[in-house]
Amino acid sequence: MDKGGVDVSEKSRWVEWEADRVAAHFEVDPAVGLDRGEAERRLKAVGPNRLSEGKKISPFIVFLNQFKDFMVLVLLAATLISGLLGEYLDAAAIIAIVFLNAILGFVQEVRAERSLAALKELSAPTARVLRGGVWERIPAADLVPGDIVALESGDRIPADVRLIRAESLYVEESALTGESVPVSKSAERLPRADVPLGNRKNMGYMGTMVVRGSGTGIVVHTGMETEMGRIAHLIQTAEQMETPLQRRLEQLGKVLIVVALILTGMVVVAGVLHGHGLYEMFLAGVSLAVAAIPEGLPAIVTIALALGVQRMIRRKAIVRRLPSVETLGCATVICSDKTGTLTQNKMTVTRVWADGRLYEVTGTGYEPEGGFRLEKREVSPRRSEALRRLLEIGVLCNNAALVREEGGGMLRRKKGGWRIDGDPTEGALLVVGAKGGIRREEMDRRWKRVKEYPFDSERKRMSVLVEGPGGERMLLVKGAPDVLLERCTHILRNGKAVPLSREQREEVLRMNAQLAAMALRNLAFAFREIPAGKDPGPEERAERNLVFVGLAGMIDPPRDEVKEAIRRCRQAGIKPVMITGDHKGTAVAIARQLGILTEGGLAVEGRELDRMGESELQEKVNRIDVYARVSPEHKLRIVKALQKEGHVVAMTGDGVNDAPAIKAADIGIAMGMTGTDVSKEASSLVLADDNFATIVAAVEEGRSIYDNIRKFISYLLASNVGEILVMFLAMLAGLPLPLVPIQILWVNLVTDGLPAMALGVDPAEEDAMRRPPRDSRESIFARGVGWKIVSRGLLIGLFTLGAFWVAYWESPGDLTRAQTVAFSTLVLAQLVYVFDCRSSRSIFHRNPLENRSLVLAVLSSVLILFIIIYCAPLQPIFHTTALGAREWMLIIAASTLPILLAGGVDVVRGMRRAERK
Repeated sequence: MDKGGVDVSEKSRWVEWEADRVAAHFEVDPAVGLDRGEAERRLKAVGPNRLSEGKKISPFIVFLNQFKDFMVLVLLAATLISGLLGEYLDAAAIIAIVFLNAILGFVQEVRAERSLAALKELSAPTARVLRGGVWERIPAADLVPGDIVALESGDRIPADVRLIRAESLYVEESALTGESVPVSKSAERLPRADVPLGNRKNMGYMGTMVVRGSGTGIVVHTGMETEMGRIAHLIQTAEQMETPLQRRLEQLGKVLIVVALILTGMVVVAGVLHGHGLYEMFLAGVSLAVAAIPEGLPAIVTIALALGVQRMIRRKAIVRRLPSVETLGCATVICSDKTGTLTQNKMTVTRVWADGRLYEVTGTGYEPEGGFRLEKREVSPRRSEALRRLLEIGVLCNNAALVREEGGGMLRRKKGGWRIDGDPTEGALLVVGAKGGIRREEMDRRWKRVKEYPFDSERKRMSVLVEGPGGERMLLVKGAPDVLLERCTHILRNGKAVPLSREQREEVLRMNAQLAAMALRNLAFAFREIPAGKDPGPEERAERNLVFVGLAGMIDPPRDEVKEAIRRCRQAGIKPVMITGDHKGTAVAIARQLGILTEGGLAVEGRELDRMGESELQEKVNRIDVYARVSPEHKLRIVKALQKEGHVVAMTGDGVNDAPAIKAADIGIAMGMTGTDVSKEASSLVLADDNFATIVAAVEEGRSIYDNIRKFISYLLASNVGEILVMFLAMLAGLPLPLVPIQILWVNLVTDGLPAMALGVDPAEEDAMRRPPRDSRESIFARGVGWKIVSRGLLIGLFTLGAFWVAYWESPGDLTRAQTVAFSTLVLAQLVYVFDCRSSRSIFHRNPLENRSLVLAVLSSVLILFIIIYCAPLQPIFHTTALGAREWMLIIAASTLPILLAGGVDVVRGMRRAERK
């Protein structure tokens, strides 16, 4: 066994070993820790303490991959032949264009990869570790087996550790086990090693959260050897589903290759039969094939997706996989967690019942601002002995801290607002106490904590024994109302403890039920005076003969912006579904408030799901709006049932056990703030703010991005159809070549490329979120795109050929002039058509100046065209000549008329459709 502690044969035995034996195994003194030299040696032996990522492709390979396209290789071969035949100018120009295209694709792929890599660095966690007898804070990635780490409330455990000290230590392990209740931890050995993960009381696991107490542990596993790493490995090796966009583009590529090869073959044959040279027609045919298969399309798709990703980042949505962006536009169901996503994840006390009066508490979140109202009038808590006593118990019987940066004491200032260190429920009690003028630091100066009886899920209560400045002692208790009421013999009324009557017990229970019906989570408060210097004994004896004080009702309030987001969801034809581990009553109340639970909609609990067979769930799944008290395992069943009904499902989650459902969903969404690394790795989308409204914003972006992809596919393919038709019809008619290969390639790269990229940032149409989700199985040519490509491409081709024929007929001996006219007409016709692509209705429907990037791209393309035509050194390269006013009148008419006429036809058709409706 080496000092690195990497022998995993003992992996399951840490739980049954004494702490001293574990320390000896790793050759470490728990009082001193590893020295720095030994830690560095072990780090080299076992590697960093982080979850591994997939292999990265080097930039050089990414660049070479730009030349893998078959038609590009054929073009390069043709260029080589051209050079061997002495056509050095053409060969050099074609090679330059091919390399420009490769550089464009390379830059976009690298940019996209870098932006995603930067986004994956969501946090840089640290750990407090004992090195050479000195406690220091280091990056968690530098931890090694054998390190001694300190754990405190609010810490995320940085590696798998065997606990050697635990003081009132509670760890929230739902990320790993799915159990929402914090687990009490101990340093004692267990009798057996083969206990379930959730029952390993003396272990702490990477990624879980300390919510109370403190402890110390020996690191036993790091990185991929941890329990998190084991699950991450399973997810990384799981098969990844293809997105609808990937399937559509693959389909498009196959169609284009077949059509391009057939048409270019026909052009070559027709040209040879009409007397053109074989080499000349071969080079023209290859150029046409390259034009027909827009090799710039993958680069432009990447650009559109990457730019969409940047827009999503600004709206707090982080995309992990570029092709999955457009899948959002297909979403028909969004299954969302409640806590933190639909709600603020900030427990807030909104009602307090004391001395027979029900007080309303104003203010939300952790800001200690607000007050108390009784029958709509502001009141001071200090005027009611029972209310003041209740707030004092809530503040003293408490292990959380209300934190802000700067300053001192328990109330420290933190830039950006207040936060809670510890349990959210206890945090809510600190906040309501502060609203009543009762602050933790003041109470701690008056009362010294002597003893604590910690909360656990069986007792359902917590108590602390405190001592005042005069030696007087008080036992303060909070817990579940029904449990605590059974241990009370008196109630505080009008400042005095009076015997608790049967009627008063029923009054307390009625008020508890009334508050619960308001979806509030209730806590009861009680106390007992203890003689000075006396120990009340064990908890069962101490927590009796208590004086009941009152109730506090709290809720995690909905986010302000979510209700509007739900409304937009329904308007867009998307069904929102709430999935929560919370109680059904609370879930239903929040769902009704937000508009998730509809008239006739169902709310079911996890136990009801367990009783349902697959067929029954399948039958009801479209009517269920709320799932309460569900486990992560239930989520997977829900996803599969919805998918069987034909839905495209977006599913949120934050824990490791959520990963299978996130992975199975069409759009897996992880929480950026509370989510585990494993859930993020399984997801397609990470919410930086854990907010449901961000999902809706991402759906809108997804629809816009897919629309923009369809726009530039329509633009590129119609333009390429026009190019092929010009050549094909000219060959059939026995005319000279209207375009030379270098012109075809230049149009394909520059004239097509710049405007197509600008379409990728086109603003969304105003009705983007008023349309139903598109069918994920629809062809990319659906909803009129195919007809638009064919009709516009035919018009562009015919009018370009017409302009060529007129110019050639006027000057039969000046072929270069006629080719320049055809080249210019084709370029300008495409630049006019790009504005037609912006709307699914007509070119007249949207303001052409709205997309400034597109206007600049078009102007740039026109400028380049003029440079090619009028710059003498470039004329021989591109086979152009200077044109006069007569030619430009012909070019402008031939390039604008077809698109304007088609737009007029679209307007008339739209009016007729509206009349029929």
